[in-house]
Amino acid sequence: MAKNKKNSRSMSRRDFMKGFGSGVVGGSIMLQTLHAAPPPTTGTFKDESNRVELTLKVNGKLVQTKITPHTTLIELIRDKLALTGTKVVCNHGECGACTVLLDGRAVYSCHMLALDAHGKEVITVEGLMQGEELHPLQEAFIEKDGMQCGFCTPGQIMAAQGLLNEHPHPNREQILKGMSGNICRCSAYPKIADSVVAAAKK
Repeated sequence: MAKNKKNSRSMSRRDFMKGFGSGVVGGSIMLQTLHAAPPPTTGTFKDESNRVELTLKVNGKLVQTKITPHTTLIELIRDKLALTGTKVVCNHGECGACTVLLDGRAVYSCHMLALDAHGKEVITVEGLMQGEELHPLQEAFIEKDGMQCGFCTPGQIMAAQGLLNEHPHPNREQILKGMSGNICRCSAYPKIADSVVAAAKK
């Protein structure tokens, strides 16, 4: 008798096909509903309304543009000015990969509004170079292997430049403190510190 008893957990081919068919129909209706809805507006610069004027200097050049008030500095730098050397990683002001200089001071560009830079000067990693000639700090990072994957390197370099602006000849403690806001997922911290020391000597 036990062998002839139907297992309550088993599913016949007919039951499976009925369930599968219902899923297809339901999925089709859902997709039609999604396609019928207007697509969400994406991108900071597609909204033409509520724009305000912004004037600042970026890498030595005067920039005059209009942006929405919620535009962040990193969005202005990458999306509007196409300076993609500055990276977006955490986008929460925690890792330091987006570091740029604002009036000579290192700041997280993902964590501040572009309007806060109005009338000020911004330097990105591209702005350190003189034409095709690398900045001494950039050269030091190459010479001392102050990078591994390289993704956080632009932010590390800009944080180091901010440190050197404040302490031209920093000691080890000042370097560790000044660079503590920048995360390197490859853990190249000793080489990064060596790069800052070498740049300071230059």
